[in-house]
Amino acid sequence: MIRILIRTLVYLISAAIGLLVADLILDDLAIHWGGFIVAVVVFSAAQLILGPFILKVVKNNAEAFLGGVGLVSTFVALLLATLVSNGIDITGAATWIAATVIVWLVTALATMFVPFLLVKAGISRAREDNETAK
Repeated sequence: MIRILIRTLVYLISAAIGLLVADLILDDLAIHWGGFIVAVVVFSAAQLILGPFILKVVKNNAEAFLGGVGLVSTFVALLLATLVSNGIDITGAATWIAATVIVWLVTALATMFVPFLLVKAGISRAREDNETAK
């Protein structure tokens, strides 16, 4: 159970980082802080659900496109997050393409590094607690 919670936390943090980086880089992508949390949750849930589904469809029908599954699921998740929440606005085809690539790349990298940072923070916290208990 704790593994699922940690994976969910990592996924949410990674999605938030990816969306924030895209917001910093792209002028035609705007984050509205009132709906940002909802956008992150919708984006993360869509990625978690759509990723395996799109992978299966592509694997069964067009194996040459397997490398693009992450990009496709990121695009669809961005689309859903913009439609369902008021946390993200993306305008222009070029911005949609760039946002998809940036968010996909940053979330992939963050998914690798966030667990390390969480473990490091947990170890530091445990050491501090151990020191205060002495």
